[in-house]
Amino acid sequence: MLIRKLRLQRGWSQEHLAQLTGLNTRTIQRVERGKPPSLETLNSLAAVFEIELNQLQEGITMDTESRVDLTEQKAIEHVQGIKGFYTHLTIYVGVLFIFLIINLFDSPAEFWVHLPAMGWGTGILIHGLCVFETFNLLGPDWEKRQIEKRLGRKL
Repeated sequence: MLIRKLRLQRGWSQEHLAQLTGLNTRTIQRVERGKPPSLETLNSLAAVFEIELNQLQEGITMDTESRVDLTEQKAIEHVQGIKGFYTHLTIYVGVLFIFLIINLFDSPAEFWVHLPAMGWGTGILIHGLCVFETFNLLGPDWEKRQIEKRLGRKL
């Protein structure tokens, strides 16, 4: 993005920049699309644009970091939520198995494992419904309405 911006500020085409730098036009295209350039490529571009190499590297790094857009960030958060749910479910099964063993050896006549299983199981169920967006009472639409309400805007 930075290379493209610098190129367009000078009114150069990709072909013209390639001629000035001695690089291939495809290399210029790749760099403008976000592919990390080699040090040799960076040196050539910095010389043509008459800027320091570290300024160019910092600009390219910032461009790369800003490419993670909002939808990608939401997808990452959703996958992390699913992972959290499966971790929670695995711990639940493991702990209940330990409780069952304790119950069977300690007091087999009195079956008490169902009590924590039902309580914690309800929490697991709610967690799953929220993560998989089956039942999302306080979801993105609610958040949007609340933000608009606080800003005094009408939907």
